[in-house]
Amino acid sequence: MTTSASVNFITSFDTMVKKQFQKGSVLRGSVRTKTGVNGSSHVFPKIRKGLATPRIPQADVTPMNVVHQKATATLTDWNAADYSDVYDLAALSFDERQELVDTALMAIGRRLDQMIIDAMAASANSTQVSQDVGGTNTGLNLAKFLRAKRLMDDAGVPAADRTLVCSARAIEQALGETEIASGDFNVLRPLLEGTLDRYAGFKIIMVEARDEGGIPVATNIRNNFAFHKDAVGLAIGIDVKSDVNWIPEKTSTLINVMFKAGAVTIDTDGVFDVLTYES
Repeated sequence: MTTSASVNFITSFDTMVKKQFQKGSVLRGSVRTKTGVNGSSHVFPKIRKGLATPRIPQADVTPMNVVHQKATATLTDWNAADYSDVYDLAALSFDERQELVDTALMAIGRRLDQMIIDAMAASANSTQVSQDVGGTNTGLNLAKFLRAKRLMDDAGVPAADRTLVCSARAIEQALGETEIASGDFNVLRPLLEGTLDRYAGFKIIMVEARDEGGIPVATNIRNNFAFHKDAVGLAIGIDVKSDVNWIPEKTSTLINVMFKAGAVTIDTDGVFDVLTYES
């Protein structure tokens, strides 16, 4: 039971529970995912490029000697748990157990996202879209979108399944750009809805400020990421599941949501830092 549950006792409060605003996972579907993994790690194989050579009559063929590589995701175990006391439950006007399950599921989802973000932060391509693209110390602007697109195009990254994950401040900056927000330049009118779903070939996902860490930021420089789905791997040993058990020693129900997973950058050619300035 959370120690602050007494603030919702039936004597003072409404029957509707207002959970703190929060999101669950927003990135799981944007990366290459392997489920049912056994063991403490999973290897994502990778084959580098080959190069064709001219045929010379009567000569042996020239092997490409394609380089085989691998990226290893190390799985870690996570729980999001809390107790619901039977005596306090009788004094509440709502089912705290269901609310705790929902809250725990969202917490686990955010942790899964953080694994993906941390994996990209650890090994993104050394070529960056700097904060000075489009002007000194600039935010997410048209020039940065076009630079990220060009870097991916040059690396041979497929045009489909590209994602840009960024901060709320970056979205604010982008919506302030005339070329991005104005209907004179786009079929869609992003300012009308206050959202930016797709631009320059990227699916755009905003990650809010999170206790888990969120999008990395240091000295006003935010590390947003442009990546391809196949460039980042998520290995899942135990998929997200909830457990609700009566614990007689505590006269409480234990609500626990758990998972076992790990993430890794498979191909750095498909992950680029997009740096924005956030004063």
